[in-house]
Amino acid sequence: MSPVFPMLTVLTMFYYICLRRRARTATRGEVMNSHRTIESNSRTSPLNAEVIQYAKEVVDFSSHYGSENSMSYTMWNLAGVPNVFPSSGDFTQTAVFRTYGTWWDQCPSASLPFKRTPPNFQSQDYVELTFEQQVYPTAVHVLETYHPGAVIRILACSANPYSPSLPAEVRWEILWSERPTKVNGSQARQFKPCIKQINFPTNLIRLEVNSSLLDYYTELDAVVLHGMKDKPVLSLQTSLIDMNDLEDDDYEEKDDCGMDNLNKKFSSATLREGPNNGYFDKLPYELIQLILNHLTLPDLCRLAQTCKLLNQHCCDPLQYIQLNLQPYWAKLNDTSLEFLQARCSLVQWLNLSWTGNRGFISVSGFGRFLKVCGSELVRLELSCSHFLNETCLEVISEMCPNLQELNLSSCDRLPPQAFNHIAKLCGLKRLVLYRTKVEQTALLSILNFCSELQHLSLGSCVMIEDYDVIASMIGAKCKKLRTLDLWRCKNITENGIAELASGCQLLEELDLGWCPTLQSSTGCFARLARQLPNLQKLFLTANRSVCDTDIEELAGNCTRLQQLDILGTRMVSLASLRKLLESCKDLSLLDVSFCSQIDNRAVLELNASFPKVFIKKSFTQ
Repeated sequence: MSPVFPMLTVLTMFYYICLRRRARTATRGEVMNSHRTIESNSRTSPLNAEVIQYAKEVVDFSSHYGSENSMSYTMWNLAGVPNVFPSSGDFTQTAVFRTYGTWWDQCPSASLPFKRTPPNFQSQDYVELTFEQQVYPTAVHVLETYHPGAVIRILACSANPYSPSLPAEVRWEILWSERPTKVNGSQARQFKPCIKQINFPTNLIRLEVNSSLLDYYTELDAVVLHGMKDKPVLSLQTSLIDMNDLEDDDYEEKDDCGMDNLNKKFSSATLREGPNNGYFDKLPYELIQLILNHLTLPDLCRLAQTCKLLNQHCCDPLQYIQLNLQPYWAKLNDTSLEFLQARCSLVQWLNLSWTGNRGFISVSGFGRFLKVCGSELVRLELSCSHFLNETCLEVISEMCPNLQELNLSSCDRLPPQAFNHIAKLCGLKRLVLYRTKVEQTALLSILNFCSELQHLSLGSCVMIEDYDVIASMIGAKCKKLRTLDLWRCKNITENGIAELASGCQLLEELDLGWCPTLQSSTGCFARLARQLPNLQKLFLTANRSVCDTDIEELAGNCTRLQQLDILGTRMVSLASLRKLLESCKDLSLLDVSFCSQIDNRAVLELNASFPKVFIKKSFTQ
């Protein structure tokens, strides 16, 4: 046999590997314009014309700036054709998330981050959109009208939300992702990332965002999905092959959307007897444990399958004191939790946010898991976990006697009666009920029994009838309260504020943004300043009655102030702001957007005199 044939065989295999790799690799943002990028042209017949469609409906999201009872600044504005684009600026007809920048990570209510969070998971918020027709995506365009650059991941789901039954397997596939990057300028743009082609049709698209690098709120107007009804046949242009493309980055790609074959990794493979581990066997047990603490959860599960010694270390419950499963929301299910149970008997921090939706986790599966790992739980994060029902909260109240922190943010499908069970958790110090349907009776019961509360979030809780009654109970029972979020509570008055300020004098953070029933003329803001000297963050967003007297009271009494939002007031002058900045040496954020007496020239003067303070000024269109 001629020696030429083996060489041809090797070259053929090499060529095939390169083609296969290019066909499956998603183009990331940082290489879209580089010489390594290979374009994939879809060859389609005339009958398989491209379908272009706007989002039909917004089916889920983690937060929004707007009210639950209006359309201004809400995620629901992403449905349908553009309202604003191509115009730039701050428009109420767009979709806006609740936070931006690093300010919310620097305030007293901020929670500590979980260990072992993989570096490629940096999503802070998400929104899910449905479209009329299922297609094989060829492009996804996001119309951004103000401070673009927040979108960092785009995913597609195999499930059809309009189908009467779920498929046997629900898959999420990443179409595009990149790390947060700074976009210079705030002008509108049509964001058109180069997406990966997938082998199933979809009409459910998910955007994940990270707003930490933004100077202000990002605003999205619409999402356009391009695709083919029939699966396109690829014709790859492979005239150039870069050797750098042969780097082994499969691990990163597989873990972008969670752990590939998650349950296989969680389960321990049968380990054969092998040679000794040399000097590694002589290392102290504690030192090996310390080394393994730096591994992510997928790495820990892989390492457990190498040898008996490392399997023992990787399965040690001490490695799972903090367990963050949010990055793997797309793959986590009942079986995954079952495999983890034996390792989680000592878990203290557990993050199941975003997980379990569309049937991935059942009520019974969640209950079985908590029966094993709930006794030591101190912190439980369940934001946007829509599998939760009343039974789940009952299980939490029974199985987690030591629980101190509970986050139910945006669990808006929990029935009102479910919240009554939270009152049994008497040791709670942090409770987040943002965008939930908690009712007044249940909340009063919680406040009565959970007197250790230090952090309480009631933002956008639309089912509460009388916030004055709630504020009075908080003032009477929650003497240790340090932070309180009353964002968009519609009916609190000066009476409730008076009860609150007199009873909770340890308050360091108070959000009264978009509370239209509060009026400065009643003296409520001045009273707050005099009675709450420890305030570090105060949001009075969109209260047009805030005046110079209020600012001067803050300057005289709240010298530890770090963040102040008085967006929209018409009665604050440059002179009072200067007094505030001179008095509050730690002030880092001052939002004076749409303050009619503070023009651009005034902001420039303040910036020159106080360069360490981020002073935000926006103007109406």
